[in-house]
Amino acid sequence: MQNSNNQVSTEQLKNLIIYGLQEKKAIDIVIMDLREIKNAVCDFFIVCSGNSDTQTDALKTSVEAEVYKAIGEDPRRIEGQQRREWILMDYFDIVVHIFRKDKRKFYGLEELWGDAEITPITEDTIQKKKRSVA
Repeated sequence: MQNSNNQVSTEQLKNLIIYGLQEKKAIDIVIMDLREIKNAVCDFFIVCSGNSDTQTDALKTSVEAEVYKAIGEDPRRIEGQQRREWILMDYFDIVVHIFRKDKRKFYGLEELWGDAEITPITEDTIQKKKRSVA
């Protein structure tokens, strides 16, 4: 991902997205590494849950704000904003999936991409990552 003023690595973008999710108390954040999977649509999925439609919308807004504030970029595409049950944010190399808790279990994204390396994110990890972006 490139900004007119600077170049941001995928790792830095992941950190910004994760921090934005943590700021609004996302549940069960995981990073799914798809780089070794043939025909994957991107390098990483970041998946999380919210308890309500309102929280899923707040998570989306927080990610947008953190990324834009740091690098001046908007997602290429956002889907699911109207229903707020499953919001998808496309940042090219990274696709963010924000589920309402019951919908995440129903769609089973982690199981669909079972060959991906899945890394759960803890609160400590997120706070350290935010500091490394600055």
